[in-house]
Amino acid sequence: MPDHTQESTAYRICPLCEACCGLELKVSDNKVIGIRGHDDDVFSRGYICPKGVALKDLHEDPDRLRTPLIKRDGHFVEASWDEAFEEIARRLPPIIAEHGADAVAAVVGNPSVHKIGLIAYVPKLAKALGTRNVFTASTLDQMPKQLSAGLMFGHWLSFPVPDIERSDYLLILGANPMVSNGSLWTVPDFRGKAKAMRARGGRIVVIDPRRTETADIADAHHFIRPGADVFLLLGMVYTLFDEHLVRLGRLAEHVAGLEAMQAAVSGFAPEQVAARCGIDAATIRALARELARAERAAVYGRIGTCTQEYGTLANWLIDVLNVLTGHLDREGGAMFAKAPAFAANTVGKPGIGRGVSVGRRRSRVSGAPEVMGELPMVCLAEEIETPGEGQVKALISIAGNPVLSAPDGPRLSAAFERLDFMVSVDIYLNETTRHADVILPGSSPLEDLHYDIAFPQFAYRNYARFSDPVLPRAPGHPPEWQILLRLAAIARGLGAHADVGKMDDESFAEDVQRAVGEHADAVLAALAEPKGPERQVDFALRLGPYGDLFGRRPEGISLAKVKAAPGGIDLGPLQPRIPEVLRTPSGKIELAPPLLVEDLRRVAASLAQPVAPLVVIGRRQVRSCNSWMHNLPTLAKGPFRCTALVHPQDADRLGLEDGGAARISRDGASIEVRVELSVAMMPGVVSLPHGWGHDLPGTRMALAAERPGANLNAVVAERRDPLSGNAVLSGVAVEMRPA
Repeated sequence: MPDHTQESTAYRICPLCEACCGLELKVSDNKVIGIRGHDDDVFSRGYICPKGVALKDLHEDPDRLRTPLIKRDGHFVEASWDEAFEEIARRLPPIIAEHGADAVAAVVGNPSVHKIGLIAYVPKLAKALGTRNVFTASTLDQMPKQLSAGLMFGHWLSFPVPDIERSDYLLILGANPMVSNGSLWTVPDFRGKAKAMRARGGRIVVIDPRRTETADIADAHHFIRPGADVFLLLGMVYTLFDEHLVRLGRLAEHVAGLEAMQAAVSGFAPEQVAARCGIDAATIRALARELARAERAAVYGRIGTCTQEYGTLANWLIDVLNVLTGHLDREGGAMFAKAPAFAANTVGKPGIGRGVSVGRRRSRVSGAPEVMGELPMVCLAEEIETPGEGQVKALISIAGNPVLSAPDGPRLSAAFERLDFMVSVDIYLNETTRHADVILPGSSPLEDLHYDIAFPQFAYRNYARFSDPVLPRAPGHPPEWQILLRLAAIARGLGAHADVGKMDDESFAEDVQRAVGEHADAVLAALAEPKGPERQVDFALRLGPYGDLFGRRPEGISLAKVKAAPGGIDLGPLQPRIPEVLRTPSGKIELAPPLLVEDLRRVAASLAQPVAPLVVIGRRQVRSCNSWMHNLPTLAKGPFRCTALVHPQDADRLGLEDGGAARISRDGASIEVRVELSVAMMPGVVSLPHGWGHDLPGTRMALAAERPGANLNAVVAERRDPLSGNAVLSGVAVEMRPA
């Protein structure tokens, strides 16, 4: 731990969104006195957004929990760590003993992916629990992308991303990287990269129901009916075959299912799908031709293509377009990152694998298929409410707030009240954790070491970076990986005072044995110190594609070498990886997975479906990513942002006024919102950001409660994409009237 009692400089990977920017922090007297972008960071090159500056607010927030809380007679009281774990050990094991492992559910939120102590140890807790009831934010956000990538390329995280620094043409659907700086595409300073792309003659086209910040800087923007991306994409794929524009290039020998793909789209000519998606047939064909004729191009879709009833199909067809136009896995196209550690598509036998399996089990009540070991978040409430064998009686939530982020938050909130026991690992007493019996506070990011496990696997450039803790941890406060291991020990019946260090040693030794076999003893000796996630990072880096292989490749990297480079190590631009990256049983790109082709029947049946007069979509904002960011002064200041954007035509039709109050309703549920007129909206579509609604009793987020906003998910029904289980949050039909 560096000495920061005198003024000094520290470096940190920003943990507040997927851009993962490098930060330079000025520290004095163990307090942060300034944050700026790190100019020498090899990945973000000095870029920073307001969220990075707000890291100081998060660390100093008086509402951030620092002491465990136990609920006594309906009220939270502070407790010691021993008291908190003893309470859990007293109450959780009897539930498991009486009702079985499935009586405990685990709910994991988005912030866990930004904290290595959580993302690396949640699987160990889940294994110890032995429950089938695992729910994460993936089914509120990205599971369609993971499923389609798994079926096509053989692994859940094999996402092709635009090679923007060498691209000539970028088609963006349902994404706003000007605000997000990439999502499932880690690309800090998208604005700068897009500007450079256009300066060299490149072209950007955006398809979105709102003229977003990204659409504002694009060369062209086309409105599309929310949830209708699948129809546009099918029309484009049809055009490629119909006009003989398919060019597989060098991928021809690595593609399976070309004829099946052509047959699958035969009933989706642009002229047949145009009315359903709201884009005329001529434009659909023109978009397909532009893409096919561009020298270096990529199609990219994100949350708008995921949070809809055809999410898996839309994400599949995006990559089908990249394949058919010859833009997959080539410079300037859609390429695969090669992460230095933790990437399953860089280990094992290259070019072939087991692929992915889905539906190995189904949820107890609705029969929803498991995907990637998870069940859909929209099924959680019914699993708590419905009696019978396997009913969820207890819950462990980790860094999540599904009462605001999941559909029908009021129902979920009521379900949590029915639990026999609930534990939350979280830094806030929020709309979800207020239901817990025990809250175990996580750490400030500035007290944690960090290495990004997930994001280098879909970054615009290959790199390796590591963050040491910036500030000392409060005395007696265990790191998050130890909190999760202690919960795992309790679940296994080892009690509240098990030796978690020994547990970690044993678990790590098993991992090493599986990876290196007869060399395990030598590797374990080389990695005797340090413990915990830092040891895992060193092991993964040294055994990874750029690693030193424990001395057999002296020029390779290790954690020591990464630590010695405060700005990280640049591992170069993306390079072609097919067939090496593939992990499908066939060793080929599966262009037409049967599960997806079969689901096109559902699309065909809905071609003539009437269009709802008004639907709602969400909205990404640069100062808001997770709900607790509304409690940070740097991000909360300025104009009120939880407004409902409405086109003036709709306002006239519905009797709404700019700045006035309105009610958005669906199926008897309603919320009150502030109206903001905007010609950026497609007529018939209203936009309200997710994650608001900080007006519920029993929370401790004072600043957020001053301007609580409205919880869109309170009026969103619990619908899901039947393939991935992802919640349908976009394109939901609603009614709107003056309040």
